[in-house]
Amino acid sequence: MAHRIITQVVLTGSRVLGRAFAEAYKQASASSQYAKAQAKKNPGGATSFGANGLTLDEACKILNVKPPQNGKANMEDIMERFKKLFDANDPKKGGSFYLQSKVLRARERLESEIRQAEERASREAELKEGWKPKVFKDR
Repeated sequence: MAHRIITQVVLTGSRVLGRAFAEAYKQASASSQYAKAQAKKNPGGATSFGANGLTLDEACKILNVKPPQNGKANMEDIMERFKKLFDANDPKKGGSFYLQSKVLRARERLESEIRQAEERASREAELKEGWKPKVFKDR
């Protein structure tokens, strides 16, 4: 009689674990597909998000600044807010290392977004003007 109970417990447990692993696999697969779709939509944003885990909106909320408009933002304001929050959360002064690192990642995210926008703008300007190589003539 005891061997039947043990067998039922083992079978039921393995069935529950099997379902849990199957569900975890489905979620991981869906997450992977979502990340691929986001990467196709916004190539620069998806890699930046994966690198440090912050969206542009989150970074702006952390530093309490406006999002960059057309790739331009007030870097003085961003740096001022960053320094204030970074110093306020210094672990040596009783602050939180976690919050300090979030503030740092937010600044990095905003800087990378602005840098990407500037690169795009310079490429577009070069395309409009055309490439004009300097030609030297031998005499």
